[in-house]
Amino acid sequence: MAAPDPLNRQQRELVRNIIQKGGVIAYPTEAVWGLGCDPWNSEAVRRILELKSRPVHKGLILVAASIEQVRFLLTPLPEELQQQALSHWPGPVTCLIPDINRQTPDWVRGSHNSIAVRVSEHPVVKALCDSAGMPLVSTSCNPAGQEPARDAAQVRCYFNNQLDYIVPGELGGNHKPSRIIDIVSGKQLR
Repeated sequence: MAAPDPLNRQQRELVRNIIQKGGVIAYPTEAVWGLGCDPWNSEAVRRILELKSRPVHKGLILVAASIEQVRFLLTPLPEELQQQALSHWPGPVTCLIPDINRQTPDWVRGSHNSIAVRVSEHPVVKALCDSAGMPLVSTSCNPAGQEPARDAAQVRCYFNNQLDYIVPGELGGNHKPSRIIDIVSGKQLR
């Protein structure tokens, strides 16, 4: 029996419209609340960076509902690197993937040659990315120097009316943000 959809049709349409219009949302992930937007919309990403007081050079994570949503990043890679990434997904592991053809914007990639990508199993994250029809920016929901939000009340405390939507839902069962693995070196960075 399939799990119930975490978002109803109206919520999915609302999220899709907000993302398409360059909005910023907050949503539960595997361990902490995240901020998200269309990664190809520079103004939306700029808003997130300003909300967090995060410098653009650090880069951001892309989160996807399925491997198909990030296939464009995997296809240019040698088979062994593709398999390295695929061995971690779906799940709470973020892989640093060389962006060989520079298919992701500088404002998401930062000063790096790789892009951080996670294919999530979290039902809300999957529903959001499916509704948007693309991977989304995923960064912890907190101003720089503060602990990431662990509930919607903390999201509101941090950002009050500065977000376009706070997606209802619960955190997954993880207590720490996703591990980050460099698929080229195999090293765990977080």
